[in-house]
Amino acid sequence: MKIGMIGLGKMGYSLALNMRDHGHNVVAYSRNPEKADAFSAEGLEGTSELQSFAEAIPGRKLVWLMVPAGEPVERIISQLNPLLKEGDIIVDGGNSHYRDSARRSSELLQRGIHYVDAGISGGPSGARSGACMMIGADESIYNYLVPLLDDLCLEDGHLRVGDSGAGHYVKMIHNGIEYGMMQAIAEGFELMDSGPYDLDYHKLARLWNNGSVIRSWLIELTADIFAADPGLEKILGVAGSSGTGKWTVEEALLRQVPVPAITQALFARYRSEQENAFSARLIAGLRHEFGGHEVKDA
Repeated sequence: MKIGMIGLGKMGYSLALNMRDHGHNVVAYSRNPEKADAFSAEGLEGTSELQSFAEAIPGRKLVWLMVPAGEPVERIISQLNPLLKEGDIIVDGGNSHYRDSARRSSELLQRGIHYVDAGISGGPSGARSGACMMIGADESIYNYLVPLLDDLCLEDGHLRVGDSGAGHYVKMIHNGIEYGMMQAIAEGFELMDSGPYDLDYHKLARLWNNGSVIRSWLIELTADIFAADPGLEKILGVAGSSGTGKWTVEEALLRQVPVPAITQALFARYRSEQENAFSARLIAGLRHEFGGHEVKDA
């Protein structure tokens, strides 16, 4: 299958290489000609012309977007729209708001173009070697994509969770849960850091990941962080918010469903902008480890 990729940041680039390694031909679009040339050096077909990009995908076109939510997605879709035909598919692999995804699907379907929302978890390492994907799409379109998804995901690592919008809806709440889990881990280690014992947090996190109830990838990453920086002295405790946590809380308010742990975790992210707390430094480190998010040096 030949796939068009737009948006080769840390996630998109890893995903494109994953596609390449599984025998798919990838044409990558960038407005920057130098970046387009750099893609070609990695075995991807790079172009800085959107018309050429579309023409390079034969037959039924599949375009995969990995661009920031909101206006960037709207802009790319509006530019692609006249270059696509009935039956073509756009996959939005970013963290778009689910209501935007449902609307875009409805609008594009008027021209017979299919819009798929793919919530992707696993960070750049997952995108490179096996991701987890939550798919919102018509069942026939999902079935068409299954061979590609099998290549890109871990075993049993993708699922059609519902029609258009459902993929990004589930991913939004997934990220809200992620906020709460990281906050609990960070608060626990901060409490221990103020306690009466001289603990080795690296060894402790490794221990907890061997049979304990809270064993997880986040605990594994916690061990990695403390191995590299035992006192979190190299990390500034500013843990940003990408937007999905806020959307989760807004959804909970709309549905009148109490989500106190997720809400407090979101507020803690806002607090991290104001003070350099130990827990905030650990959350900042965790976000960098699993998602490659920027860490501010202390």
